Amino acid sequence: MEIGRRTLMGAIAAAPLARSAKAGAPIKLGLLRTLSPAPFYLAQARGYFVASGTPVEFVFFDAAQPIAAAAVSGDIDVGVTALTGGFFSLAGRGALKVIGGALHEQKGFDLTAIMVSNQAYAAGLTSIDKLGGHSFGITQYGSSFHYMVGRLGEIAGFDPKSLTLRPLQQIGNMVAAVRTNQIDATMAIASMARPAQAAGEAKIIGWVGDTLPYQITALFTTNKMIDTRPDDLKAFCKAYQQGIADYRTNFIDKSGDDTKAIADIQKYILTSDPQAAAKIRDGIGWYDPGGALDVADVKSQLAWFTAQGMVKGNINADEIIDTRFMPTR
Repeated sequence: MEIGRRTLMGAIAAAPLARSAKAGAPIKLGLLRTLSPAPFYLAQARGYFVASGTPVEFVFFDAAQPIAAAAVSGDIDVGVTALTGGFFSLAGRGALKVIGGALHEQKGFDLTAIMVSNQAYAAGLTSIDKLGGHSFGITQYGSSFHYMVGRLGEIAGFDPKSLTLRPLQQIGNMVAAVRTNQIDATMAIASMARPAQAAGEAKIIGWVGDTLPYQITALFTTNKMIDTRPDDLKAFCKAYQQGIADYRTNFIDKSGDDTKAIADIQKYILTSDPQAAAKIRDGIGWYDPGGALDVADVKSQLAWFTAQGMVKGNINADEIIDTRFMPTR
């Protein structure tokens, strides 16, 4: 995976090389309690944020769009989640900026499954191109799930407008609705989709990354944080990059024993699940070295949401992306 001219080394060099051992004000990080922010769990469990002088407090949410709103209201300082129509609308008003990459849908990494009910599968819904005309569960209108199914339609050849979208607020609700034949199809991360299929409660008909590689989650913050705490943000990003390096070593390069990494991740998710290790290994997704941001793809997402009428006005993508803190592809 080739990184652009803003290289990883440049990004690390831009961060403070040494910081006082005295911790500053905690940085409140908004995120979903899923496997997708795993490098942050590793960085937190291993003390990288505290060592950088920027202790982090996790603030968990049930869906992506409220994380952006929480940043604007001052309830969190930084967020990591999917870029949604709501996010782009807020960013376009000058409230938010994307500063780094996170999870990336990548061909060959079974991250987000398209899963269908047994009833729908038996009736012929056996591949992605046949989704047209069916009911499809998403969290909210304008969410990343809305984006993914819309783009899948464009690529796979079904009409996204023929879908009956069902906003179910939480991913758990989406999976439950498919398992009980209340909706025909939805999406879920591998650690949720594979057990449903193994139990005979649903069928997986494809993986998003094989059809639609894209920057599924990204790191963002407020203009206020950039203006008032730029050094803290640089130190925070450097600690985050340490978490990414550990994640890649253990789960992507697989050059180390992942037992300790799994234990560190499990402090935050799947805490009492006896199958946690298997679910974590099954749900591993791609992170670019250094958390590089796929700038071109972020611009494509903004263009799609705008074309669908979910983002109003003519937002300049370059004005909502700040590349001073993390590398780019």
